[in-house]
Amino acid sequence: MKNIYILIFCLILAACSESKEEKYSAGYDSGYSDGYAVGYNTECKIRATLISGDWENQGYSDGYRDGEQAGITACRQRN
Repeated sequence: MKNIYILIFCLILAACSESKEEKYSAGYDSGYSDGYAVGYNTECKIRATLISGDWENQGYSDGYRDGEQAGITACRQRN
């Protein structure tokens, strides 16, 4: 009976953990937001921007790069 409880507990833990795609997606979204803010604020010379800087997360890095370019483009189109 004890083994069944351990098995059920392990299955619940496995079901609750994030998949690689979910981690990548969450990192990408966060990175995109940070990158956009940095790109926009730097290009428009508004102010320095604090970011989370989770560079070890590939999704964050990819999102940051894409967001930074989008922010720069948005600033240039504004003017």
